[in-house]
Amino acid sequence: MPPVRIALIGAGSRSFGPSTVRDVLLSKPLTELGVQLVLMDRVAEHLTDVERYARHLVERLHVRAEVQATTDLKTALNGAQFAVSAIEVNRFLYWSQDFHVPRKYGFKQVFGENGGPGGLFHALRNMGPTVQIARMMEQLCPDAWLINFTNPEHKLCEAVSRLTAIHVVGLCHGFFMGLEQISAILGIPAEEIDAIACGINHFTWFQKIRHRHTGEDLYPRLREAEREGDWLSDWHEIALGRILFRRFGLWPSPAANHYGEYVRWAVEFVCSELQYFYDPADGHPWQTGRIPEFVYSLTGDPTRRPWKPEPVQPPSLDDAPLQPSGELAAPIMEAIACGIRHDLPAVNVPNRGAIPNLPAETVVEVPAVGDAQGIHPLQLEPLPEAIAAMLRLQASIHQLLVEAFDEQSRDKLLQAVLLDPTVDSYRHAVQMVDEMLELQKDVLPPLR
Repeated sequence: MPPVRIALIGAGSRSFGPSTVRDVLLSKPLTELGVQLVLMDRVAEHLTDVERYARHLVERLHVRAEVQATTDLKTALNGAQFAVSAIEVNRFLYWSQDFHVPRKYGFKQVFGENGGPGGLFHALRNMGPTVQIARMMEQLCPDAWLINFTNPEHKLCEAVSRLTAIHVVGLCHGFFMGLEQISAILGIPAEEIDAIACGINHFTWFQKIRHRHTGEDLYPRLREAEREGDWLSDWHEIALGRILFRRFGLWPSPAANHYGEYVRWAVEFVCSELQYFYDPADGHPWQTGRIPEFVYSLTGDPTRRPWKPEPVQPPSLDDAPLQPSGELAAPIMEAIACGIRHDLPAVNVPNRGAIPNLPAETVVEVPAVGDAQGIHPLQLEPLPEAIAAMLRLQASIHQLLVEAFDEQSRDKLLQAVLLDPTVDSYRHAVQMVDEMLELQKDVLPPLR
């Protein structure tokens, strides 16, 4: 059989590139078939370290793999069976705008990454390049799978699934974060818990939590344990989750500063003012180029630092542990290319009935099975109506955003903004859209 051709789009990313290279080259089923690993990034200098690292691993592991680096998307995708995408341009500079500009107009969004008004502009910036990748795949490798790591996960996958014929799946480790929270509260190792969660990316809900060995329903124990917990324990991670659990009956994931983006009153439970501090009297980050750090987690009190901290050098790639990352990209490739059945705890795919009371074309995060025929979402129970109502609102926002992109419609974007739960002023919504379109005009699609 011919080798498996895998294009890593955005391979110059310090986190995504090396970890995905490692996962592919550690996969015995893939390397037994043989692998053609094509590393693609628009900036050639970004590929230097990851290409050297990939070639080093091929020699160290003695596997059947060849490595190629290119800045040309067409070259990378030509004949590929899988395209794995993780792309951002000046991520933190634009994120500083996504976070602060909507809050300037009084919209108390929590994070501005996947939800809230900021998340809409984050999605539009990445929608153009992502759809471009998918449309080029239609020409060069129409049967290939696009495995997407770029946020906002669900919005981008929905653009691909609605506007192209390409198979797309989005991956996120939020399910595992929620499972670790449940594990810690119950004092039961995560590997001993059999769980099913579903919803939308960064806003999923555990429908089932059982002990893997005894079959015991662990929800009664979780309710009792949650009631006994100190309210300030891991406040920033789970305080909002505990309230959602009490009021809506299911445990959410992945963390408060993620699902808080979709909840109007989340600001009461998230230290959002601490997330991204800078002194505006010294100029805005997008004017000065000085991008502040996030201070969004209170774990370990990151504000306790030396007065003049020493600069930290990034660790050498050669020092990274030679073990799989735990992400699901390699198992998906093993399933489709090698015919090895894999259970996939969380994938982002079009719903098409998997969650009965959500729209069919909405991209949802659900458990699935992967095999040689593709990815097959499990059939799930309907979500409780209050939860489904929150998610259906987001489904409408996502659809309008994709239509805004496809039709180059400023009106559709404004409709999506006005539906967002954190938006409470029409005048301010119009002003915010105008300002964001001007600030990000170089990277946003043209909107009329």
